[in-house]
Amino acid sequence: MEVTWEALEDAGLVPERLAGSQTGVFVGAFTLDYQTLQFSRNDNHLIEGHTSTGSVMTMVANRLSYLFDFQGPSMAVDTACSSSLVALHLACQSLWNGESTLALAGGVNVMIGPEFTMAESQGGFLSPDGTCKTFDARANGYARGEGAGVVVLKPFSRALMDGDPIYALIRATGVNQDGRTKASPSQAVRLRNN
Repeated sequence: MEVTWEALEDAGLVPERLAGSQTGVFVGAFTLDYQTLQFSRNDNHLIEGHTSTGSVMTMVANRLSYLFDFQGPSMAVDTACSSSLVALHLACQSLWNGESTLALAGGVNVMIGPEFTMAESQGGFLSPDGTCKTFDARANGYARGEGAGVVVLKPFSRALMDGDPIYALIRATGVNQDGRTKASPSQAVRLRNN
């Protein structure tokens, strides 16, 4: 919510004036650390009404739509490492198709406990040297990180008309899957054994 507020503020937009608008919210999120934390404590008396909405991915975008009274599409996207980029793609598509007049696209990842990192390490998904080499032939896994970011998107002609600050122009987006990606040696062994 804080990062969204900052993005709207940076765009010179007043959230109250956007209430009831066809503003779409598209947020990429990966892993469920809050859910793991909430349900692994054995403190059932701590489970209350907000537990369900605070521990599922679906609410990441919907809470923003509710708070600001945005009435455009609102969805959380989980496509692993590409979640925020796919959220951006969907936000652009929504603008280009006229579903949204304004769109917020973002991503968030928070690492609370060690369980997911341990599981990924056991699965051979993490880079053994701890560095990310995206789109590089030397890539050998990925490096986990946490953070949050949100961008405000509007059709270019509308942004010009409104005198908005423009940091970038998105001309096209695309989404695909690379099918049977070459597995790391440890993954290949596990796949053969299963």
